[in-house]
Amino acid sequence: MESRVFDAALVETCVSAAVAAPSIHNIQPWRFGLNSDTLTFQVRAAPGQGVRHVDPTGRAVLLSVGACVFNLRVALAHFGWSPVTRLLPRHDDPGLLATVRLAELMAGQEKERGADLYEAIWRRHSSRFPFSDRPLPVAVRDELSTVARAEGAALHFCGAAETTRLLRLTAEAERRNRLDADRAAEGRQWVHRDLEPMPDTGLPRTALGPQDARERIPLRDFTAQRHPESLTARPFERDPSLALLTTEHDRRVDRLRAGQALERLWLVATAYGLRASVLDQAVEWNDLRDSLVDAGDGSTHPQLLIRLGYGPDGPATPRRAVGRVLGAVARAPDAHPRGRG
Repeated sequence: MESRVFDAALVETCVSAAVAAPSIHNIQPWRFGLNSDTLTFQVRAAPGQGVRHVDPTGRAVLLSVGACVFNLRVALAHFGWSPVTRLLPRHDDPGLLATVRLAELMAGQEKERGADLYEAIWRRHSSRFPFSDRPLPVAVRDELSTVARAEGAALHFCGAAETTRLLRLTAEAERRNRLDADRAAEGRQWVHRDLEPMPDTGLPRTALGPQDARERIPLRDFTAQRHPESLTARPFERDPSLALLTTEHDRRVDRLRAGQALERLWLVATAYGLRASVLDQAVEWNDLRDSLVDAGDGSTHPQLLIRLGYGPDGPATPRRAVGRVLGAVARAPDAHPRGRG
């Protein structure tokens, strides 16, 4: 679809696509502004919208913002624009994490990579449920690695021994989270309580999924109260497909790039009918995060562990209304005279 009309409807649709991105605990830590003269979106982290104990350095917030920037790029390309993205564009404004400028697509110009992923934005959900033991096709794994590399990251699929080792590290991180009173309380505050109006952030209990009855795959226990021996536990896949997302460096810009890579590969996976969930507990502890990669590989920095497979789609989680994340100056432009093509 090509529209190339810049108006309030386009802005609202594209921001809605951006906020459909994944974020830690579904806190949706982003805010948008728009310079309607230069047709440039500004993306910032929402003030105070973080998880202080689980994410003290803001790593997960940057990954989340990177993911929403990629969705914004895909949506703009879908409507016929050529988005020009800059990460951390101003040294004098460190809170400005990204800008995305709308440029008109010229004749013969290649469209934004991944523009055909627009429909997958609305179907991508985290699935914290058991997957089947059906293996991922090699061609799909190769494509996921390729698109991650195109965004400045690397995706490494783990063999059986490496999977076992990484799951043990994740289980240790989950154990620490459960015993840390501050982290446990912070996780619980983002879980919706029954019989309350639906908040526009956080996680409904239906999205939490069961625990693994085999105690092999330690998905995050947001309530810090569930146990594998409970009646709701179910056996998960015996041979999970895990992939480690890494970057060459570990600067703020690298974390934003990793977020874009995460969302791009997740949308590609969704288009192939795959489901995904993240195992992010180990990256939250410095010693465990360092252990995610080989001890001698100081040039690789782990950003996230991803579980992929075939299984049930996860339920949709709530999203903030566009009016709550978009600056007032950007909310009501009429069709822009430079925006018709």
